[in-house]
Amino acid sequence: MRTGNEPLHARSPLKIRCGLALWGLLWAVAGTVAFVVAGRPEWAAACAVLAAITATDLTLVIRHIHQGAHYQPGKEIPPYEPDRGRNGVFSRPRSSGRGRRPGS
Repeated sequence: MRTGNEPLHARSPLKIRCGLALWGLLWAVAGTVAFVVAGRPEWAAACAVLAAITATDLTLVIRHIHQGAHYQPGKEIPPYEPDRGRNGVFSRPRSSGRGRRPGS
């Protein structure tokens, strides 16, 4: 249930994702260089592809960080009540009346 203080205490996973992407990029570049030096072009190509994917992810994460916070409902918006199955999504389907009744 939303308590109403999420904008004040919410934590974004973007900073940890940025750090992990940077760490992965460093390892992928190091792997590419190491495999080129070792004379393994297939593994070097695989590491280069991984470095490109990681660099793209890092670019997108940094872009999202620079966009800043997005709309969050204010204190005037009441907390949302959790769905307790009142809409029928989590309930059993009702019998259509066809078939044999128990006890008859």
